[in-house]
Amino acid sequence: MNSKYSTFLTVLLIIIIVAIIGVIGFLGFRYISSVNSRKEAENFVDTFPKQEETEPTEEQPVIEDDLTVDVEEPENNNPTTSTDNNQQAPAQEQRFNGYLVAGTIEIPATGLSCPILAEEEYSKSALETSVVIFHGVGLNQPGNTTIAGHNYRNGNFFSNNKKLNIGDKIYITDLTGKRLSYTIYNKYETSDTDAEYMTRDTQGATEISLTTCTDDSKARLIIWAKADI
Repeated sequence: MNSKYSTFLTVLLIIIIVAIIGVIGFLGFRYISSVNSRKEAENFVDTFPKQEETEPTEEQPVIEDDLTVDVEEPENNNPTTSTDNNQQAPAQEQRFNGYLVAGTIEIPATGLSCPILAEEEYSKSALETSVVIFHGVGLNQPGNTTIAGHNYRNGNFFSNNKKLNIGDKIYITDLTGKRLSYTIYNKYETSDTDAEYMTRDTQGATEISLTTCTDDSKARLIIWAKADI
């Protein structure tokens, strides 16, 4: 009897040890994959062609104040055209892990540095690869462009957007190599059916909206930022 009991305990102990080793191995693999993915994205941004950063022409005042919704376009009563007279290099196609790239995003406050996938690539698999344009006029263009990213628990993509504050900087580089700095001026949570932040009228200003899930996935965390031009 004691022999059978001892054998059972030995087998149980082996099973527990194997399970623990399996869990540790799985978590280690996920961590290494996350680190490698982040480095790959950062390397892409480092080699992405850039022009000299556009300097702001005047000081802009700071105003205190999963990722799919229906969007209705508002009437545009303030049509605008780009006032950038600097000659820009023609855009060249760029790809990241097979997906078309629209530009790059850098957020020093959270350490984010990754490509922005083009709007036509928007899909579940694209969102698992990087951040993606969800809706808008295009990077560094007058109007609003919405960029969506997952809130993973490993720190990738927009996981740390909750740590951003009013006044923090975001840097966007488009396919022409133009790099603009943006200043965050609004941060709030909203429902997953709200689309007003995407279709808002910027009165001709060049702006971006960042959208991601809250930690409990019950709402959206939205950030507005305006270009310093």
